[in-house]
Amino acid sequence: MSRVLVPLADGFEEIEAINIIDVLRRGGIEVIMASLGSKKEVKGAHGVTVLADTEIKRVDVSTLDMIVLPGGWEGTLALKDDENVQKILKTMDKDKKLIGAICAAPLALHSAGVLKHNYTCYPTIEKEIREDGFSDKEMVVEDANVMTSRGPATAICFGLQIVKKLAGKEKYEEVKSGLLATYCQ
Repeated sequence: MSRVLVPLADGFEEIEAINIIDVLRRGGIEVIMASLGSKKEVKGAHGVTVLADTEIKRVDVSTLDMIVLPGGWEGTLALKDDENVQKILKTMDKDKKLIGAICAAPLALHSAGVLKHNYTCYPTIEKEIREDGFSDKEMVVEDANVMTSRGPATAICFGLQIVKKLAGKEKYEEVKSGLLATYCQ
C-alpha cells in the first residue's frame, strides 16, 4: 500500500485537504495527516478543525511514496516557512519520489526548489512564483515527479490523478465512478 503525507498548517484550505485525503483513502492509499506543531488540532481557513495523526517531525520520510500540500494562503505560508516540510520536500525530490501541491501551495514547492518548469496553481499565485511554465488550462499539471492543481474545485480530480499514479488505472476508474466525477479526466 502506498503512503502519502499531507502536512496541515493552520489556515489550510479545507476543501482541498479533505477531498484529497478522502479520495486517496477510497483508492486504498494510506494517508498520514501531520500537524506542523505539537498540537494535533489544526484549524482550517474557514474554521473547520481537523485532528492530525501525528506531528511532522515524527514522520519517517523513507516510508513515504508521496507528499501532497493543500493550499490556503496562511497554510501555504506556514508550509513554505516550516523547516521540516522544506527538508522533506528536498529529500523526496532528491529520491525522485512524488510531490504534489494544490492552490497556493506550489509556492512552498518553489521555496524548496523542487517545483519543476511546468505547473499550475491558484490564479495570481504564479506572480509570486514565476509566470514561465505556468498553465491555467489544465486542472492537473504533471512535470517529472511533481503534480500540481489549481484550487478547491479541482481537488477531487487532483486526488483521482494521484490515485491513478499510485494505485493504477483500474482503481482510478473505480473511485472516479463511485464519486460520479465524470468531469475529471
